[in-house]
Amino acid sequence: MFNLDPWQEIIETLQKNKLRTFLTGVSVASGIFILVILLGFGQGMQNGINKQFEGDATNLIYIWSQVTTKEYKGLNPGRRIQLENANFHHINNVFGENLEFKSRTLRVRLNNGTINYKQESGSYQIQGVDPDMQQIENAKMLSGRFLNHTDITSNNKVVVISAKIKREMLKKVENPFNEYLQLSGINFKIIGIFTDEGGDREENRIYIPITTAQQVFNGGNRISNMNFTIKTQENLSQTLFISNITTSKIQQYLQQVHKVAPDDQNAIRVYNRLDQVKRFRNLTDGIEYFFWFVGICTIIAGVVGVSNIMLIVVKERTKEIGIRKSLGAKPLSIVGMILHESIFITTISGFLGLIFSMGLLEIVGPYIEIDYIVNPSVNFNIAISMVIILIISGSLAGFFPAWRAAKIKPIVALRDE
Repeated sequence: MFNLDPWQEIIETLQKNKLRTFLTGVSVASGIFILVILLGFGQGMQNGINKQFEGDATNLIYIWSQVTTKEYKGLNPGRRIQLENANFHHINNVFGENLEFKSRTLRVRLNNGTINYKQESGSYQIQGVDPDMQQIENAKMLSGRFLNHTDITSNNKVVVISAKIKREMLKKVENPFNEYLQLSGINFKIIGIFTDEGGDREENRIYIPITTAQQVFNGGNRISNMNFTIKTQENLSQTLFISNITTSKIQQYLQQVHKVAPDDQNAIRVYNRLDQVKRFRNLTDGIEYFFWFVGICTIIAGVVGVSNIMLIVVKERTKEIGIRKSLGAKPLSIVGMILHESIFITTISGFLGLIFSMGLLEIVGPYIEIDYIVNPSVNFNIAISMVIILIISGSLAGFFPAWRAAKIKPIVALRDE
């Protein structure tokens, strides 16, 4: 009358209801597929945003000056504010406990605007900096070394060039560390070659000691801007909190010493990169939460579909259940019979959705590199955990119809039409 092999029964039941089973399986598989793809693109957005910030330190405080826009203490607007060495040293002394890397910058402008090497010449940006500029700019040394403390204290005429400048001006030179670049006719010895993932703008620079730049190119004690990084705290929120307090106090100090109105936001500019990082992180977190919501809703729809099909299965097999119970079948055996089908559908469909989605991300993901989306991928442990949760949910979805079937009295079941 009926097969006692549970797996054979499952196959036979599913064969009788091919279309309904197929649609339910597609619903469950699509839920996992959509969730994994959405989470993959959420990770891709995080990768893209991280790439946007990898050119410089994310905890950067960048300070520069412009002209005043408001009258203050009898001084007319339109004054150009000039940052000086004393400002840098004061900030370093007062706020040093919260600062990690520090560097001044003096932009050098040559009379003829070109840098020469023998018969070669080029127009590049010359920056006098401190040794910490390497960490601030995330410059990676390909060979040689960056500037050091001795170069600063001794006013050494040394220069660090980019890989781009090496290719363009010294392409035939095997060992550039015995060579000199001429800046306004003054020889600077090449001591290092760096690369910067920030792009051509960063690779179009050369670095020399700031003290040398101030002495040789009549910079005096002037500096163009100041760069600091905040020491990393336990989490981003704490780091941002310390960063905001520090930047506020630095701006107040500079406004006082340069006699700038407190509400003049143009004269002294302080850029806190962590603010921008925090905004982007909040955006990506919001998008990721939305992706989770959409994916989970899709999975819930699939689970509801499993529950519905189990209700139909119970209805169609009511007489069979009555016969089983009249022959002495226990309620747990009835529950197990129904649960087998729901677990079978959710397991097969869930893993198929997982395999297709992970395969698609694995094949296509590495080739996706557009604005703010780079190499979408998903953590396999998270994906497999979602499938396990889906299977458990499918079991619960099938349990209630199964329990209802187990409570049917045999005489009622046999009378069912």
